[in-house]
Amino acid sequence: MPGAMREIIDGAASFDRSPDLGVSEFRALDGGVTTWAPPVQPRRLKLQWASMELGDVDHLDRLARRLDAPGPVAVVDPLSRNLLSGAQGAGLGATAKWSVSGSDIILYGGDIGPHVPVTVSVESLHVDGADLYWNHPSWPGFPVTPGMELTWWAYGLMQSTAAISAHRLEWITPTGTVLGTSASPGNGPMVEYVPLFTGFVRPALRFSARGMWDMGASVLAMGNKRPELNTAAQPPAGEGCPSYSITGYSHEASPGDGRYRDIGLELVEVTR
Repeated sequence: MPGAMREIIDGAASFDRSPDLGVSEFRALDGGVTTWAPPVQPRRLKLQWASMELGDVDHLDRLARRLDAPGPVAVVDPLSRNLLSGAQGAGLGATAKWSVSGSDIILYGGDIGPHVPVTVSVESLHVDGADLYWNHPSWPGFPVTPGMELTWWAYGLMQSTAAISAHRLEWITPTGTVLGTSASPGNGPMVEYVPLFTGFVRPALRFSARGMWDMGASVLAMGNKRPELNTAAQPPAGEGCPSYSITGYSHEASPGDGRYRDIGLELVEVTR
């Protein structure tokens, strides 16, 4: 659960994270073909471990049986190169994916259509500047665990020569209380370790001057991606960090060595 996530030490033998396209095909008697696809294609995760330590199995078992909370659960995908969603990572679509400090910043364009670029207009400044936040669709921020290394970079606004005084990461407890904020001056990627007692992180920018710029691409990723991003022409596309519901769970006990065998876990993205 968010705020109580656990790293599974044993590597998965298989890891399928294909989206559920849900496409149906209809064939008419005259040979014509009609296809239908749902407007939302949720991601499904299917993981299989050959063996696992008892403590990790107990953690998955409690989640699967919803002993502590009804869900949904958080999964930080170890293969994800950008925890932001596709549209958010590209600076497109509805402006609800961002929030601003007061009336200092106005976002334009994104609510016209899903592929319309978002424009950031800094209208005024407080003494410390104006802040723009990247929101998670389900939680107060993106789920993290203490000690995790993160890279944050608003690449598109940097390319637009926006007046950025600092990249910022706001640390939030599992109950939603803000612990504090780390800041990195300049336009380059910011790399930080998650502090103790943190359950979520919310990336942000602070502007130091008025102006209007294209939002463009941004990336929030696990690990130190600074060298990769500094040399890349474009940050990786957003893959998202959605909330999931557990739809399947299985394991076989091996009492002889205290481990479990053939652990299977299936999850589906919770859509809204």
